[in-house]
Amino acid sequence: MRTEESKIINVLLLGATGTAGSALAKRLAENPDCHVTLFARHTNTIRTDAPNVTVISGDAVKTEELTAAVQGQDVVYSAISGEQLPVIAKNLVTVMSACKVERLIFMGAVGIYNEIPKETGGEQYNVDSEPEQVPNRQAVDRIEASDLNYTILRPGFLQDGDEDDYVLTVKGEPAKGYVTTLPSVVKLAVELIYDENLYSHESVGITRDMLVEVALGI
Repeated sequence: MRTEESKIINVLLLGATGTAGSALAKRLAENPDCHVTLFARHTNTIRTDAPNVTVISGDAVKTEELTAAVQGQDVVYSAISGEQLPVIAKNLVTVMSACKVERLIFMGAVGIYNEIPKETGGEQYNVDSEPEQVPNRQAVDRIEASDLNYTILRPGFLQDGDEDDYVLTVKGEPAKGYVTTLPSVVKLAVELIYDENLYSHESVGITRDMLVEVALGI
């Protein structure tokens, strides 16, 4: 197990300019015990002078660029989304295995297993109803079939809010909602980065508990 007080940990953050990626990048940059490499196709929007941050412009679809970034890392965190996600997942499995980097935290989305119950009002975001979920499911299937020390993280729609306003569900359990606070994702992401055994080989949903809200009429 790694802790924030232990040796410096090298983290590769893919999708560093997205909503989740940029929020996590800011948090990691504040920790001198972490060296974070920010990897994105368009890095001109990244503004940082933190000594523990390296910025790399690259495309995870291109294996040679991904390989150069993965080498020497302890953890890879993927916050990428979009139609190319299955290709990126395939590349990650291949490249990380070749570079002997085992720990992968991969962001998918709640609903990829049709786990959002009707009671939440969000069943239309399940993969059987929402075509945009298909790449998320295909990518996660590739990761789950790999030998990597992975954790799949499945948030819902990201919004501002409290970092402690969340519930966790594992694969096979119904989700509690389809909305997630951004601070809660960042909090759990940091915990996963520093503890290689936390939710190892599991797929974890993180959402607000909307079932409680529905029951209370909120």
